Amino acid sequence: MAAAAAAADLCAERLRSLPARWSYGISRGGRLFFINEEAKSTTWLHPLTGEAVITGHRRSPDLPTGWEEAYTFEGARYYI
Repeated sequence: MAAAAAAADLCAERLRSLPARWSYGISRGGRLFFINEEAKSTTWLHPLTGEAVITGHRRSPDLPTGWEEAYTFEGARYYI
């Protein structure tokens, strides 16, 4: 449980440290993504660290090896 709390604190700190003109959203599948308001673009990677933050991808046995199912902010399904 302590590890989960530490991970949550780290995630919260990363969100507070976003550069100006950046915000974040959470996909329907629970994955955090970042929004560059100036460039009108999105990314799964934190703009400062270049790392993904706690994903909400789902692996399914019926998908090919290495593929995951995810959802856009609007709820559309896509595969990674």
